[in-house]
Formats: sequence, C-alpha cells, structure tokens
Amino acid sequence: MNKKERLVAAIENGTVIDHIPAEKTYQVASLLKLNELTEPITIGMNYASAKVGKKGIIKATNKLFTNEEISRLSVVAPKVVLSIIKDYEVVEKKMVETPDELHGIIRCTNPKCITNNEPMLTYFSVDKIAGTVRCHYCDKEQNIKKVELC
Repeated sequence: MNKKERLVAAIENGTVIDHIPAEKTYQVASLLKLNELTEPITIGMNYASAKVGKKGIIKATNKLFTNEEISRLSVVAPKVVLSIIKDYEVVEKKMVETPDELHGIIRCTNPKCITNNEPMLTYFSVDKIAGTVRCHYCDKEQNIKKVELC
C-alpha cells in the first residue's frame, strides 16, 4: 500500500501500537494514560487484520513508552506490535511479550494477601504456557486473562 493511501495518517516521530485486538483498543489507551498526553494521538478501531480478525491501532506522536508501560500493556494485549517512528520511518519494531515477572501491575485476588493490606507492590510469577500468574507472597494463582490491574 502506498504511504499516501494509509487508512491512518503517518506520524513523523513517536510510537505506533498495532495489531491490538479491536475490543481492547480503548483499554490499551486508558492503561497507557493517553488522555494525559498533550501531543496528537490517533486511535483507530475495527480495521481488518489477518492476524487478529479486527484490530485497533494507536499512533502516539512524540511519545516513547517506558518498559513499565509496555509490561502493563502486555497483560491486557500481548502480541501487539510496537513500532518506533523517526522521520516518518520505522526504526525499531518489536512484538510485546508478557515478562516472566510482573511487579506492581496486577492485583492479587486473595483478600488476605499482604499486598491488599499493606502499602507494597504486588509481585507475580508468570507461567506463559499455563496462562496463569502466581502471587509471590500468598501463592494465589490466577488466570492471566482475568486479572485486575492495580
């Protein structure tokens, strides 16, 4: 496809988050606190995608996301593609993967867990094969698709 025929306008510098499952697009935007940015943000949804059926895409002008933001993103929408744009060209492209450990990103569902009763960060080990997370403090296991973000 010709660059001038794109469905969503190109950005000069920033980050493109692509292949977001369409139903997760606004959750991703909220999670990354895009409403707090002052630069232009483009959010597109329900585009055809061979990879995920219908996809969302977010273009954040002059914004590079931190590793912590990307880790949070991986819980909600793993396998999205992040493209770093400089001078209208992709200079780096990577698939977002859920890390082996999550710190301060999701809540423990055990009401008696110390993380729900003391001011401290949560800490979970991730089992990518089983699709579960396990609390480091109380051993409570949860399905990663049903976790609640902090």
